[in-house]
Amino acid sequence: MFDLVPISITGFNKLKEELSRLEKERAEVSKRVGEAREMGDLRENGEYIYGRQHLGFIDGRLGELRTQINRSEKIDCTKVQCDRAVFGTIVTLLNLNTQEKVTYQLLGPNDADLDTGSISVYSPVGDAVHGLAIGEKTLVKSPRGESHFEVIDIAKSQIE
Repeated sequence: MFDLVPISITGFNKLKEELSRLEKERAEVSKRVGEAREMGDLRENGEYIYGRQHLGFIDGRLGELRTQINRSEKIDCTKVQCDRAVFGTIVTLLNLNTQEKVTYQLLGPNDADLDTGSISVYSPVGDAVHGLAIGEKTLVKSPRGESHFEVIDIAKSQIE
């Protein structure tokens, strides 16, 4: 059996919204493909050819979304304990190599987004700090090399 992948409630709801939107879009594109098929010669019918390709893309993404949703374990990030860096917490780290502070929310791979300040608990940094308490240090090995971090703060998330 497959392991469940943690996801925030907000991230889970985004997946469900995208699934719903794509199911509606698929119905519309399928209807247009059917209308294009009725026009005749399919070898030179650009609308039909493009529509079939677009349907393939939509079907592929629908399959991905259904798999992600079915394998998800929803976790309310506002209710996690903050004594250690765990899924859903907001962790502030001090890079001991550069003395720079960075703050990340630890999330799952299906809702982590570096642009919004969240990383996956399975990423090199997320994996290295997962389970640590304030004051503890860790070594992160990544393609860029080794970095040393110290956990300086752990806070509760304001979003589910």
